Amino acid sequence: MPPVFAHGELRLYLLVLLVEGPRHGYELITELAGRFGGTYRPSAGTIYPRLARLEEEGLVRRSEAGRKATYELTPEGRAEVEARWDDVRRLERAVAETVRTRADDLRQDIRSTMQGLRAELAAAAQEARARPRPGPGTPPDPRRATSYTLRQEAEMVLRRFRDDVLADLREADVASAVSTLTVDTVRTVLASARSAIVATLPTAQGPPTTPGPGGPPGSPGVPDATRMTTGTTDTNGASR
Repeated sequence: MPPVFAHGELRLYLLVLLVEGPRHGYELITELAGRFGGTYRPSAGTIYPRLARLEEEGLVRRSEAGRKATYELTPEGRAEVEARWDDVRRLERAVAETVRTRADDLRQDIRSTMQGLRAELAAAAQEARARPRPGPGTPPDPRRATSYTLRQEAEMVLRRFRDDVLADLREADVASAVSTLTVDTVRTVLASARSAIVATLPTAQGPPTTPGPGGPPGSPGVPDATRMTTGTTDTNGASR
């Protein structure tokens, strides 16, 4: 998805938001998300460096209010907004068009996801119908009950792991500490972990395999790492 703001536009939009009065950095992030109807939410690593540059340029004044810093326009900042009012109007029109485009893209993604989900449900139902059913009086397979219990435990471990890592990432993002190395490590580790886990599961080709000295089990079947990543990112990046 293309960037939301062109070069310099987010800087101007922050000045416009501060025309309405002093705000905390988090309030600016929330206001931007609201202006975009929830289709875009800038990260702290995008907003705070820009506010710091605006302060260096003398366009914004930063003041401490308890545990939070408040930002407000200086007379020079207000004068820049007034001098660039035509640019502001063009930017507002561009934002409205971006909201419509991103909303259309989101609706299309939802439709595609729902189509895929319906196809998966239909395939699962067909597989269930084709599976032989035990006759009357046949005792339940204890392996099925054990497998179900262990699957639930594995899913709980995965959910806890996901929640813990997301919390760590969000905390690091507040300090602008998430790096390319972090993302590459996530991809590499998750791809390796998935390969090792899948190798313990029986397949049509045979029973579970065990790790060998040459690498993780199931190395030839290592999945595309991009399939292991989820979530949305800030499309502007910290470089703007």
